[in-house]
Amino acid sequence: MQYIVHRPRVGVFIDTQNLYHSARDLLERTVNFETILNVATEDRELVHAISYTVERENEATARPFIYKLSTLGFKVRRMNLTLHHVTDGGKAIYEGNWDMGIVADMVRMMDHMDVIVLGSGDGDYTDIVEVLQERGKRVEVIAFREHTAQKLIDAADRFTHLPDIEGGLMPARTPKASKTEE
Repeated sequence: MQYIVHRPRVGVFIDTQNLYHSARDLLERTVNFETILNVATEDRELVHAISYTVERENEATARPFIYKLSTLGFKVRRMNLTLHHVTDGGKAIYEGNWDMGIVADMVRMMDHMDVIVLGSGDGDYTDIVEVLQERGKRVEVIAFREHTAQKLIDAADRFTHLPDIEGGLMPARTPKASKTEE
């Protein structure tokens, strides 16, 4: 008799700005999204990989990064920053937040996944983590411990501190030598 072994179906949902800003602020590095995708899907069947990005309208500087994400296998969902308000000092405050979009995608796709991997430390995701677990899903979080809400760590079936992943961060940039040093 032959048995069919089911490989867990995994969906990867990356809050790109959350991981980008954490890596920059904590370590002055950038995230290796290819490594994160490989770690998240290891020995499992990838069903969905979505990266959520925020960009300034008509700004072309993000295009190479977005192209790279798509070549790695991510579906890239984009949102433009919108003006939230102007401070009394005249400074424009912009916002771009994918939280509800990520949650909506998780709910929409949950019947097609056994494991959900969330790339974010935002504690606002704790409720959806618990809802997914109530529906029999395993939820794993990959983020920076220093920028991850304790309630999200506690709720997750597995939490991985991103810097602990071998190759999870791009090598640090070395300053270019000035012409006088050459």
